[in-house]
Amino acid sequence: MEDNLEKEWALILGGSSGLGLATAKKLAQHGYHLIVIHRDRRAKMPQITAAFEELSSNDIELHSFNVDAVHEEKRAATIEEIERLLKNNGKIKVLVHSIAKGNLKPMGFSEGKSLTNQDFQITLNAMAISFYDWTTELLQRQLFSEDPRVMAFTSEGSSRMLPNYAAVSAAKATLESITRSMAVEFAKDGLKANCIQAGITDTAALNLIPQSDIIKEQALQRNPSGRLTRPEDVANVVYLLCSKEASWITGTVITADGGESLI
Repeated sequence: MEDNLEKEWALILGGSSGLGLATAKKLAQHGYHLIVIHRDRRAKMPQITAAFEELSSNDIELHSFNVDAVHEEKRAATIEEIERLLKNNGKIKVLVHSIAKGNLKPMGFSEGKSLTNQDFQITLNAMAISFYDWTTELLQRQLFSEDPRVMAFTSEGSSRMLPNYAAVSAAKATLESITRSMAVEFAKDGLKANCIQAGITDTAALNLIPQSDIIKEQALQRNPSGRLTRPEDVANVVYLLCSKEASWITGTVITADGGESLI
């Protein structure tokens, strides 16, 4: 990247923790300038600010926006700000979708606890359709560089039942389907779209799932390497998909779980 005259940027949706933050760290180490969209409460900001300052120590430029990336009007306003930011200052090479905003409720008839139609809609919009929304608007505004890479994180739950995971499972399956279609229909724009299926990773999002301790214990028993997937394992795959050698990989789901899903 040091040989490039134009700055290359990575835009990370949900980049203040977990897989998103690990990805930001990896790409910053390799010279990508960063735009991080996140949605966090004020109490978490000191820790997040410290993490972002550490990222900037890689001699890269970083801009963060604490906004709801799923909200239509806020998304449009944020993209307008990004457009002004990037004017004569480079293009977006990489878009990473790491939004974890879903309803974790059981199916059934328990009043106030069971999944509703609205729960499904909120989860699908946040964890799947927003990936398409951001990609299309960036394309329309010509904010991508040549040969852009867009990717999102899926899970084994897209095809396997997990308790209280029905809405997220539907969103992950939808995300994978949308990614396949984007890979084909946006190929004319040079865009490559892929999903990364991470193994069970000890993140804040995982710990929100009911019985997450049991899920982690089962993953440890299944994984041939005897450990959980780490955020850095997944960030490494993001970086690989950003390389010029990966330019012929599109429309697929790449598993990064150390063989966990094979057992």
